[in-house]
Amino acid sequence: MRESEPAERPGGVGLWSIGHSVHPLERFLGLLGRHGIEAVADVRTTPFSRFNPQFNRRAFERGLGEAGIRYVFMGAELGGRPDGDEFYDDEGHVLYGRMAEAPLFESGLAGLLDEAGRSRVAMVCSEEDPAECHRFLLIARVLYGRGVEVAHIRKDGAVQRTEEVRTFAAGSGPEWGRLPLEGLMAGSWRSVRPAPRRA
Repeated sequence: MRESEPAERPGGVGLWSIGHSVHPLERFLGLLGRHGIEAVADVRTTPFSRFNPQFNRRAFERGLGEAGIRYVFMGAELGGRPDGDEFYDDEGHVLYGRMAEAPLFESGLAGLLDEAGRSRVAMVCSEEDPAECHRFLLIARVLYGRGVEVAHIRKDGAVQRTEEVRTFAAGSGPEWGRLPLEGLMAGSWRSVRPAPRRA
């Protein structure tokens, strides 16, 4: 096993993912604790929530620390709103194929896998349903293609494997994890909705 690969996990899980949604912080910490999560990799471009201030970066990092969970900000490398016009189409969707090839994204993945090799890590974004979030549609897709298992913690504490997330089948099954050909990179592998550019 190379150093950048995640350590062996029960059931073959290499990484976890979770959306903070509208959970009270205590409930969210309970979900992390239930799955033995030791570190959180925040993959939000901007770790701020007007409606859920408990997940604003400072408050969130403090709450995690008090629960004995490390906070690692990875939004600059792995966030869903990249910096640069080349990562957006004319309608404002993020072009995931271009992001997946970017050196910054690649270095972010390497850092994420390094963290996963040392502790149980959950990627955190805001969407509860991974099917609608770039942590699944982009990050987990690339990891799947590299043989890294990602388990998605849902609001009731249940875990979904990548293959069980509803947008997996829509992404062409066994081909889902392969990096797309030029045509797919140009248009169809993109964010579900237009994304505001990073300020």
